[in-house]
Amino acid sequence: DLAQVFKILGLCAEKIEKQPCFVEPASDLIKLCGLPFLKKKVSDEITYTEDTANSLALLGELMKIPNSKLRIQICKCIVDFYHAEPPKKHIPGYQQVSSSYKVKMAEVGGLAKAMVQSVFLIENHLVEKLWVLKVLQHLSTSEANCSLMVKAQAAGRICAHLNDPDPSGQLLFRSSEILWNLLEKSSKEEIIQQLSNLECLLALKEVFKNLFMRGHSHYDRQLRNDILVITTIIAQNPGAPMIECGFTRDLILFATFNEVKSQNPLVKGLKLSNSYEDFELKKLLFNIIVILCKDLTTVQLLIDGKVILALLTYVKKPERLKIIEWSAAQYEELQLHAIATLSSVAPLLIEEYMSCQGNARVLAFLEWCDHEDSFFLHGNSFHGTGGRGNKFAQMRYTLRLLRAMVYLEDETVNTDLCERGVIHQLIGIFKNMASKHDEKEEAIALEIQSDALLILSGLCEHYIQRKEMFGTEGVDIILHVMKTDPKKLQSGLGYNVLLFSTLDSIWCCILGCYTSEDYFLEKEGIFLLLDILALNQKKFCNLILGIMVEFCDNPKTSAHVNAWRGKKDLTAASLLIKLWRKEEKELGVKRDKNGMIVDTKKPLFTSFQEEQKIMPLPANCPSIAVMDVAENIRAKIYAVLGKLDFENLPGLSAEDFVTLCIIHRYLDFKIGEIWNEVCEEIKLEKLKLVASDKLSLESITAATENIGKMVASLQSEMIESQARQDVQNEQRVYAKKAKRLQEKAIESSKYSERPQNAIFHQTVIKGLNTTVPSGRVVTVESTPARLLGGPLADTDIALKKLPIRGGALQRVKVKTLSEPKRNAPM
Repeated sequence: DLAQVFKILGLCAEKIEKQPCFVEPASDLIKLCGLPFLKKKVSDEITYTEDTANSLALLGELMKIPNSKLRIQICKCIVDFYHAEPPKKHIPGYQQVSSSYKVKMAEVGGLAKAMVQSVFLIENHLVEKLWVLKVLQHLSTSEANCSLMVKAQAAGRICAHLNDPDPSGQLLFRSSEILWNLLEKSSKEEIIQQLSNLECLLALKEVFKNLFMRGHSHYDRQLRNDILVITTIIAQNPGAPMIECGFTRDLILFATFNEVKSQNPLVKGLKLSNSYEDFELKKLLFNIIVILCKDLTTVQLLIDGKVILALLTYVKKPERLKIIEWSAAQYEELQLHAIATLSSVAPLLIEEYMSCQGNARVLAFLEWCDHEDSFFLHGNSFHGTGGRGNKFAQMRYTLRLLRAMVYLEDETVNTDLCERGVIHQLIGIFKNMASKHDEKEEAIALEIQSDALLILSGLCEHYIQRKEMFGTEGVDIILHVMKTDPKKLQSGLGYNVLLFSTLDSIWCCILGCYTSEDYFLEKEGIFLLLDILALNQKKFCNLILGIMVEFCDNPKTSAHVNAWRGKKDLTAASLLIKLWRKEEKELGVKRDKNGMIVDTKKPLFTSFQEEQKIMPLPANCPSIAVMDVAENIRAKIYAVLGKLDFENLPGLSAEDFVTLCIIHRYLDFKIGEIWNEVCEEIKLEKLKLVASDKLSLESITAATENIGKMVASLQSEMIESQARQDVQNEQRVYAKKAKRLQEKAIESSKYSERPQNAIFHQTVIKGLNTTVPSGRVVTVESTPARLLGGPLADTDIALKKLPIRGGALQRVKVKTLSEPKRNAPM
């Protein structure tokens, strides 16, 4: 019956304009639509989907009829969709449709879009407007409806009328609720674009000011905070005219009036309470300042509003006896939030920061954080994570602030910090954190240590005097971190970050200061570096190799590097060569199974270089071959091995020597790559060289290829030599094995136990030089008995008495009784 009912409703609507008497029947028919729909079959909901959706869409079209009673009835009918009640009496053969059926059909029919469009028609009719907003509030609970409403520009249309007169307060409440739903259930970016105009921001500004200055109830404060959150979301759009509409200036004033006294009439006599809503407001104001300061045009307004001074009032030890408007837990959270806000704002306002004695305040607060006393904090908030029962949270955010200021590389700020003793203070903090934190606080303690090292790196880099201040005490804390159990690097607690900070500190705080370098070497720092390098973690390799290159300028380093031994007696040179092979495998460099050069024209080419086509580039743009030097670790390995002397590297295998041939010629090959690029660019640009230049280029290209061939030939010789050596070693091993088997056979042929009454005969005859197995009886026929004094008599004495005559020794015949006669040399 639904299609018939809506057909009658349509006919009535056409006649209303000329015959107002049709308003009443049309209103009654619309009222019927608010009642439960009934069905005969379960399948009716699907069968009549299209008819139902089209019928409900007609309700939106009827909003165009300029009749207040009809419009209000339509709105009541739609609201009833969301508050379905069972029929008052049961009709046999029928059952009620599912409770969400009408809501879904309204989505399918696009009712939400029509209702948004009706907002324009009722701008000057408050009651009707409130009913339409109520409908949109219900419709905006679904993502499908929100998408339709966004397409109809609902956010901008509703926001622009936030400040319209409404004694009941429903308009502001329902409008803000709709905006919230749209932000949550549709494209946030699209909503922000719709709200980022002068009209919407002026409306938000006036509403917020009124609620801030005159809102006293719990409801008003909640609504005020909701409006501020919506404003914060809009402020993330750099194109939003926050400054042009004056909203930024007002927000800065409201954020700082409690800390910095102002004569502005907007805040005269105003005071925030310690209620939950006011506390949330304060945090929201700090948060929006961080967002607003991303627009550099806000800087002057921040200066005028004395934001730095206001935020620095929180960078101090809490005073227990002083009566403040916040509870201890609230003040702690605001303090952390203020310091976090300073980290974003202070770098933009260096002069204001220095004029307010920012460094002095921060270092004094940092000293209090590191000092042991009975003051313990609550750690209840997001910023207070890990700070319960200690002052770690305050220390963490204070160090973040210091790090932000130091990394500006402003000489005034950094010099002032160093003059105030920040280097020794940070080293002391690091030592305390390394010794006294519990396992529960390990993550935050590691973050504090990492930040301390990063700050030290920022201060000491390029300044020898500051590196000397860092000194042996600083080197000790670096060595302490480098001795960390490698298993902890996989724990996820922050040991990786700490190790990165430590390696950065070696680069910035030790290298270049000879006393620190020598102390680092003396304490086996190079051994520790190589231990970390041997872990084979790619993320550390590049930085460690860079440090090694610089350290090798110190003449004492080579001895330490060559003395290092890893697992299985691995040497530093062998480790570096293994890293080279691994890097080339990852880069897709062509090598044969023995690690030899495959392409003598392009011996270093990576798979990426093969894929990239050479293109003509301006002189100030690095080519692919040049970029390759910086993008992998091969150049650093070449530099380290070069400084260690290629000719005298200990502990290398034949495979290592084959790879070393390539590394030794890395620079020649890389220069050849660059000349090859020059040739290709000349061809692409169709330039014709003069004869002398052409000859020179051909000579250079040929020379590079010849070097490749020479290296390949040398590698072949090494492999062949190694193969021969392997054969010799194998034969030697087999000979030793045969001898062992022979000895074993001899031993096994002997009696294990001597028989009783057996006579033992000595088998080894002193002075006998026979080299063949002897029988039981040996007769020497060639040597006269007179020369030896009898058969086998004292052989040593006989040799001593041998007369020197008769020329050379003669070959003799040896005859045994048990074996055939054979010749035996004497």
